Amino acid sequence: MPQPRFLVVLDADSTLLRNEVIELIADEAGRGAEVAAATEAAMRGEVDFATSLRTRVAALEGVPLEAFERVRARVEPTPGAAEFLAGVHARGGVAGVVSGGFHEVLDHVAPPLGVDRWRANRLQVADGRLTGVVDGPIVDAATKAATLEEWSAQLGVPPTRTIAVGDGANDLVMMRAAGLGVAFNAKPTVRAQANIVVGPVDLRQLLPLLP
Repeated sequence: MPQPRFLVVLDADSTLLRNEVIELIADEAGRGAEVAAATEAAMRGEVDFATSLRTRVAALEGVPLEAFERVRARVEPTPGAAEFLAGVHARGGVAGVVSGGFHEVLDHVAPPLGVDRWRANRLQVADGRLTGVVDGPIVDAATKAATLEEWSAQLGVPPTRTIAVGDGANDLVMMRAAGLGVAFNAKPTVRAQANIVVGPVDLRQLLPLLP
């Protein structure tokens, strides 16, 4: 692989994807509205992300693994996602995703879109059903920033040539660590702190920002 010119790291839910995947899983437990309200509060920065995620994942207890086929069928990429990622590659960049969501979904949807690398949470399973517990360390705001820095070091891309794109409060640390922090489809607190705010929910709007 030739030396990448730059690195773009995106959030998944409500950024690369139109959905909040945890809400789709919660629908399978009949608790979609409850989890949606908790997700909104977390994205606005009103509650600690890791604490909120543990509470929301607890609401998923008992969801069978076969439900993930229905969940994945409902996941929609954000308009322009594939074109944006193709543009990253055409300009010699690498596209990564780091998400407070879940590998159980991202592992299926990221490759067809052209994502080069990704990191997310995993859900603990016992007897073919979710236990309501996150399996392993939680991907939180600090993890997102550390992942951007880790990937840029691995790829030999200077921090000044990294771009972080996100919508929620848990993306802010990553956006500050990047050379350029882009608020996309973002909550007010994120728009207020980003280097650039992109309003239209179409990832092709980001193409002019690529180096």
